[in-house]
Amino acid sequence: MANNLFSWKRFGLLLRKTIAERPMQNVGVIALLLVLSIILYIVVKRLLWFSSAQNITFIWGLAGGGFFLASFVFGYFNTNANGSSYLTLPASFLEKWLCAILIAGVIYVSLFLLSFHLTDSFFVSAYHESLDPHLPFYQQQYDSVYTFDLNGIIAWKVYSLYIILTGVMLIGGLYFNKIPFIKTAIAFCLFAFAIIGINWLLANTMFYQMVEAGPYDHVRLMVGKQQGVIILPQNIEKYFHYCISFIIPSILWFLPLIRLREKEF
Repeated sequence: MANNLFSWKRFGLLLRKTIAERPMQNVGVIALLLVLSIILYIVVKRLLWFSSAQNITFIWGLAGGGFFLASFVFGYFNTNANGSSYLTLPASFLEKWLCAILIAGVIYVSLFLLSFHLTDSFFVSAYHESLDPHLPFYQQQYDSVYTFDLNGIIAWKVYSLYIILTGVMLIGGLYFNKIPFIKTAIAFCLFAFAIIGINWLLANTMFYQMVEAGPYDHVRLMVGKQQGVIILPQNIEKYFHYCISFIIPSILWFLPLIRLREKEF
């Protein structure tokens, strides 16, 4: 029974077949995303400087790139013939799901982080070497530019965003057989706008002189001429952010496994 569900040999053959059979949809897309990320870094650095280049490239390269790549992982279902052929492969639904997870969740992330860090380190090092150490503000200029912290607050927020967006796209790739990228993006935007709209209406109904409402997180109000913030109680906020960071992403990445199982029957 266990061998019917997962076999290392069968999984390895499936992964090799997936990459060899659809190189442009996997290797080609990953390479394109990495090149575009480097170009984006260079352009934004010239226009807005280092910190903006690092943040924008990291957000769009990891979260946006992962979302785009995930739309190709289950691209077999663009046609009925390809979809049927894929479902009849001698591999379990778990192995097919793990193959998609490995491509979108491990290989791409590893290659992007390596490429981003090397690019960032190169340009930061080049900037430091271009400075004249005899100038009066040399140390301030040197310290103002540093490599992006892959373990910092911004990075972890992007990791969370990447997991959510990629999970959404993996689901969309199985539910929308035709142009899943566009359909999933539209569906996700509509859902996000609906959540934000409902949250705003509820907050506007409950609070007077509301300025801004973070989705189920905080409400900013006018208190006289000053602004005040009402936030969730600490014990509730902890569970809320735990749900956003772990529970929802886990559900999003687990649902494609269930959908693959449904498609086989």
